[in-house]
Amino acid sequence: MSKNYIFSSESVGEGHPDKVCDTISDYVLDACLAQDKFSRVACETYAKCNLVVVGGEITTKAKPDFNAIARQAIRDIGYTNDDDVFHADRVLIMNAITSQSPDIAQGVDARAADGKEKAEQGAGDQGLMFGYACNETPELMPAPIMYAHQLGAELTRIRKTGKVAWLRPDAKSQVSVRYENDQPVEITNIVISTQHSADVKHKTIKDFCIENVIKPTLPKHLLTKNTKFLINPTGRFVVGGPQGDTGLTGRKIIVDSYGGMGRHGGGAFSGKDPSKVDRSAAYMGRYVAKNIVAAGLATSAEIQFAYAIGYPDPVSVCVNTFGTAKDGITDEMIERAVCEVFSFKPANIIKQLNLLRPIYAKTTNYGHFGKSDPALTWEKTDKAAALRKAVK
Repeated sequence: MSKNYIFSSESVGEGHPDKVCDTISDYVLDACLAQDKFSRVACETYAKCNLVVVGGEITTKAKPDFNAIARQAIRDIGYTNDDDVFHADRVLIMNAITSQSPDIAQGVDARAADGKEKAEQGAGDQGLMFGYACNETPELMPAPIMYAHQLGAELTRIRKTGKVAWLRPDAKSQVSVRYENDQPVEITNIVISTQHSADVKHKTIKDFCIENVIKPTLPKHLLTKNTKFLINPTGRFVVGGPQGDTGLTGRKIIVDSYGGMGRHGGGAFSGKDPSKVDRSAAYMGRYVAKNIVAAGLATSAEIQFAYAIGYPDPVSVCVNTFGTAKDGITDEMIERAVCEVFSFKPANIIKQLNLLRPIYAKTTNYGHFGKSDPALTWEKTDKAAALRKAVK
């Protein structure tokens, strides 16, 4: 990629139909972990009009009320208006949950089994996961996705105060950033589409989003006379949420990660307990990449792991700093240091990041990465000093 370019990333609000489903799935996961921290959960949700289907594979000692959990998730999002077709108290809920396959369980369990090479806890599936960090923002996240998330989070915060009665839960945001010499210098375009009640004028929505959401939220030095604002560009967004579009868990994986700036292995996060490396190893990847950048070893870092189902060790580990490593430091040196400081076995990832807790509803909306909540342990930079010492 050229050093001078425009890069765009999008975010979606918690009322977006796919995020409704992610939220329900993570609420189910948290409810199971709250009663039984060893729950095995792979929860998928589908939503359309006034129908919600909660399915997947769950093995747990917990006794969750799936209907009540789904309704609470929808209520917390804000689908409680009298004119909502998709309404927390009126949706129809179907339960299509079975227990985890015993064939998968024997691969994950820390026990010997015929044909299983090691008795340790193995990965819950094959696959590849990426972690990424860069120094563009204080959160060590790419600027376009971070700014898009901030717009969506602020729009939701205002809506939930109840002070702007015409705001509704479904929303999307998108930010385009111009880079010079690989550094963000200007926001060129901002798109916000927010669901609204039928009685509000488009000019009211546009003025509100620019003056009350965009300008107070984004860095002032990046907003210029050339920045273009596209607010509800279709002119009307009354029908939204699962009434307007089908929702499904796991369809917003680029929104959930790095907005396309860092690569993604393809596995979704929401609804999965940490024995699933799609989630836990992606969190570990963020932890490692963030510590590489925080240690000053590089200004941008990406790490990839790959796993085989039932096998505890990753089949590969690869570090890429895109030519930004500090003088005299190579990617190979950082990779060796990373493997010395961190363990990538699934059981060790869970232990290092303390993942057997009901923390996952905190991750669902506005990115799984870049948040300051101390419960989200993969955002810590406590290994930066150890990495610096290990590089040689």
